[in-house]
Amino acid sequence: MTPKPEVTGFYDQRTGSIQYVVADPETRTCVIIDPVLDYDEKSAATATAHADTILKFITGRGYEVEWILDTHPHADHFTAAAYLKEKTGAPTAIGERVIDVQKLWKGFYNWPDFRADGSQWDKLFANGETFKVGNIPASVMFSPGHTLASITYVIGDAAFVHDTLFMPDSGTARADFPGGSATQLWKSIQDILALPDETRIFTGHDYRPGGREPLWESTVAEQKAKNIHMSVHKTEAEFVAAREARDKTLPMPKLILHALQINTNAGRLPAPEDNGRRYLKIPMNLLEGAAWGG
Repeated sequence: MTPKPEVTGFYDQRTGSIQYVVADPETRTCVIIDPVLDYDEKSAATATAHADTILKFITGRGYEVEWILDTHPHADHFTAAAYLKEKTGAPTAIGERVIDVQKLWKGFYNWPDFRADGSQWDKLFANGETFKVGNIPASVMFSPGHTLASITYVIGDAAFVHDTLFMPDSGTARADFPGGSATQLWKSIQDILALPDETRIFTGHDYRPGGREPLWESTVAEQKAKNIHMSVHKTEAEFVAAREARDKTLPMPKLILHALQINTNAGRLPAPEDNGRRYLKIPMNLLEGAAWGG
């Protein structure tokens, strides 16, 4: 029998993100996956309400945090990894290809002194690398396509795929960000769908089509049978054509230029300047060709 971790999702309505606490009930140890640092783009204010809710949950369950894990540098929210490391002392980790994303965005932000070597995290996972959550075996699958650095964490019978697959009624992730590739996304999804049919699939976002309640858990079998993209587009060529056509109609996430400068730095906010104030840096006309939002 494949071990079954206890998975608790925390939904952020503001960004449609799901954050996870994944625990081994036997050892009372857990990992946190893709935590959100609250950010209001209108006022440029930050807060820790979502991260504090997770900490309160973990304390209430009597868990010990082993890892703070991100699946990739997010484009639509700030990661709370640095804040949670400060609060728990647990190490942070991400996939080793984050270095490629750092090098790309270092140029975009014109940051000559930025360390694009992944050293902002305590651990960079390689494709196929294994670790444990308590006594539950875990492994890392490289899942590029949505970004250069995207990975899937497989922990016992649960796979955390973030922006690779959505719930079956929502399809698949976009692949038009800098470094994205619909061809790579197809191949990554094939790897995920090659996991055992009963594997639980946990997504990183849910945008509630039709106004339904938020959902974030399915199975490999459900994704193969019902995913509105994967059950229809049966070949790589069909999928890539449909994905690229869809992506051309999508405006960029409203926080992409805000978030990447935080998330390529493992969730650290910019250092205060001589007046004690922190500043974000927004490159203008970088993402040319993207559809404009309303």
